[in-house]
Amino acid sequence: MELTVTESEATELLELLDGSLGDLSSEIADTDNPGYRLGLKERRTRLQAVRAQLAEVGQPVGSSPVRRQAANVGVSRRGN
Repeated sequence: MELTVTESEATELLELLDGSLGDLSSEIADTDNPGYRLGLKERRTRLQAVRAQLAEVGQPVGSSPVRRQAANVGVSRRGN
């Protein structure tokens, strides 16, 4: 799958991912159910991978705004 986004869309996505990742870390720490915690950790790993790919096409992780006018993010689908 390929996704093309503008600079402002990429910046917005990075901000959303950062917020979601922070929320997930808090939820993981507060969860007592081992199965639920595992699912949250797996989700966090997937979101971190997407965030890294998105940041890679623009500039180093943690920097903003994304420099390119349009960023192509390739995502290959794997099994569930």
